[in-house]
Amino acid sequence: MGLVKIDDLLHGEARRASAVMCRSINAQAEFWMTVGMLAEANPTLSFNQIVQMRLAAAQHRDPQQAAA
Repeated sequence: MGLVKIDDLLHGEARRASAVMCRSINAQAEFWMTVGMLAEANPTLSFNQIVQMRLAAAQHRDPQQAAA
């Protein structure tokens, strides 16, 4: 694990978004970074398609969760 320096305005946006999405600030930043990384690697996918892809991957990693 490491530290990432971000602009104060972006930190404020992450703080606001994390409150709305019920995530920690770190989890919100990680979500944004992951979605951004996947968007760069898959430029034809929409945000919703990327989220669906992540949900499908999570179900494969946790078969008990998928059965619930």
